[in-house]
Amino acid sequence: MSLSDDGGYGGDSHRGPETGQTRTRLPDSDGDGYGTARRSRTGLSSRNLITIVGVIVLLLAAIAFANRGGSGNSESPSDDSAKDAGAARPTAPTGTKPVTGKNDGIAKGFPKTQQGAESAAANYAVALTGDGMYKTATRREIADAVYAPSVAAARRNALDKVYSDPAFLGRIGLKPDGSAPSGMTFVSRANPVGTKTESLKGDTAKVSVWYSALFGLAGAQSKNPVSESWYTNTFDLKWMGGDWKVTDFTQKDGPAPVGRDQAAASAGDMTKAVQGFGGFTYAR
Repeated sequence: MSLSDDGGYGGDSHRGPETGQTRTRLPDSDGDGYGTARRSRTGLSSRNLITIVGVIVLLLAAIAFANRGGSGNSESPSDDSAKDAGAARPTAPTGTKPVTGKNDGIAKGFPKTQQGAESAAANYAVALTGDGMYKTATRREIADAVYAPSVAAARRNALDKVYSDPAFLGRIGLKPDGSAPSGMTFVSRANPVGTKTESLKGDTAKVSVWYSALFGLAGAQSKNPVSESWYTNTFDLKWMGGDWKVTDFTQKDGPAPVGRDQAAASAGDMTKAVQGFGGFTYAR
């Protein structure tokens, strides 16, 4: 809505009051012979005052409308806000307390809600990407805690084949038992940035987790220094035994942001950071 459309500014409809405004600036006559003219000017002055007040009201309304984000069309701002609210669900704290239980160091007892499914997926992404996956005992504990019982055994066997392969461990600089060489610290850590519920129906959910991952060996002689990568894991979850469990998941690269021009940390600083900063339970 432009002011000229309503006669507030511009247009021929406002020329009369402007002319009247010019006449009312003349000094008042002292004689009775101009009584009729004085009444005419009074009438014009009254109409002019009403017009000015109307223009001010329209101007104030236009300013308020613009500050509220109005675009001048017939659609109300409240309709736009409702559409925006339904289009995206930003990652933000909900105020709901995170779970207090744990299973072999992994959070458990997530509620049967969208928030619970997203929190479970974020925590499982951390567990399945952590350095514990490179040790036989902890890897099997993680698999039993994260996967549904119907698939846990098969997953354990598949994971053992990958993470126990000496050739694979050698390529990333680890010993055959999955430990780091003397004087070095192995880093494998996921840092979830956000979660998104792809679907939620009954006892099943599909949740994507976008995260950055730190991976490599921190040490002066490392040939595989710690670097950052970005991935998105999509988890198929099933509600069972009072918790969400993974039945399957897929992984894809990115989306990766543009890296900033920052100096890389020294091997010593990276080691101190990894050993000094612990993880935490992810919750919406």
